[in-house]
Amino acid sequence: MAELTTLESLLEMGFDRNRALMEHENDPDIDEPYVPPVGNVLGGEAHSQSSTEQPTLADTAEETAGGDSSFIENDESAKQPMTEEEKREQVRRLEELMRVKQAERRERERAEEVEREKQRRRQGQELQQIRQKLQDDDMKKLADQRRKEKMEDKLARQRVKEKIARDREERAQKFGGGGPPSTAASYQPAQPSPSSPTSQGPPPTKREYDESRIQVRLLDGSTITAVFKAQEPLAAVRVYVQMNGNTPEGQDFTLLSPYPRHVYTELDMEKPLKELGLVPSAVLVVTKK
Repeated sequence: MAELTTLESLLEMGFDRNRALMEHENDPDIDEPYVPPVGNVLGGEAHSQSSTEQPTLADTAEETAGGDSSFIENDESAKQPMTEEEKREQVRRLEELMRVKQAERRERERAEEVEREKQRRRQGQELQQIRQKLQDDDMKKLADQRRKEKMEDKLARQRVKEKIARDREERAQKFGGGGPPSTAASYQPAQPSPSSPTSQGPPPTKREYDESRIQVRLLDGSTITAVFKAQEPLAAVRVYVQMNGNTPEGQDFTLLSPYPRHVYTELDMEKPLKELGLVPSAVLVVTKK
């Protein structure tokens, strides 16, 4: 029914029936009236052969209306040629459609670009936050490490101060409340005079010293003196110089004995004064590393 309606529509638009049937649109006599072939007698043999070889106009219409897809596909070719005005109008519509499509594509690409830029910024912000967090964590760890080192250094200095205070108290009690001897001579064993009556007796036994009086000459030429236990390490003397000398803060230095000259290493700092031969007294010199 739809195909027949289309045929009727073409006829109403002014197309000849022969042109409306696209099976014969290329025939040279398409515009001439239809003439049945000779011998086309109803029921005759010639009629049968003609029907077989050449379909009638009605048969063509039925075949066309029966579902021949070429009718729909070539519908545009069956129309009359367009005028110049129609062509320009069609071109104008096509150009307008292209402009609309291009504008839609540009808008879509712009929206996609905006979305990509937003995503890139979000990723950049997230990456910056991660970097900032890592940096903050590193700074926090470093600050904690420095506080820990300062606390340990403070505790070490406090222990040294307490030890020095105890040593001074012990020395005060030992010498009857008096201060420590001011000269190294008071720590030297008394040598009997040749004229003393005791020179006739047995030789005195060698005294074991449990303390050492250390005099330290600083970088500016001034000196400080302190008494240490014979079993204290040389590091205690260096800490004492750091706390009581005028050595600039952060200045790295070491100690040496002038006679005989000997520069003490980090390994020597762990050795007792007695093992280093600095008992009962010694003179050390501060020197830069």
